[in-house]
Amino acid sequence: MVIYFGADHRGFKLKEYLKDFLRKKGYETVDMGNSVLDESDDYPDFAAAVARRVSLDYENSRGVLLCGSGAGVNIVANKFRRVRAVLAASPDQAFDSRNDDDSNILSLAADYLEPEEALKILSVWLTTPFSNEKRFRDRLQKISQIELKTSRVVGEEEENE
Repeated sequence: MVIYFGADHRGFKLKEYLKDFLRKKGYETVDMGNSVLDESDDYPDFAAAVARRVSLDYENSRGVLLCGSGAGVNIVANKFRRVRAVLAASPDQAFDSRNDDDSNILSLAADYLEPEEALKILSVWLTTPFSNEKRFRDRLQKISQIELKTSRVVGEEEENE
């Protein structure tokens, strides 16, 4: 499994810490940026790059996104089909997001998490499998149907403009 990372300047340092930790553990990581600390960068660019990759290969990849609050990258990521991004603030929340919702992108709030806390959240998220219970599969199917319906509506609106 490939794990894609993305972060703006506020999440850059924590991204590097988490990415290095996972590499040492043998995970395959791909950094979608930013590759340098740049105070003028924008989180939508990196969140979109990661979410696009996960959306295209959602069965074999995951993503980790960071910005100051975590909210911005999470909002961007959830615009992509087949992406289920979660903004997790605790290991328990990370567990539930994987177990119940099969989340495939983890968003983290770099301004509000110590590196050790973020690492614990990430570790739980990566090691928790989807439970595959029928009720959770049914909910994911409903989400897929909503994605299909809304993409059709957006497509029709764009055609009429």
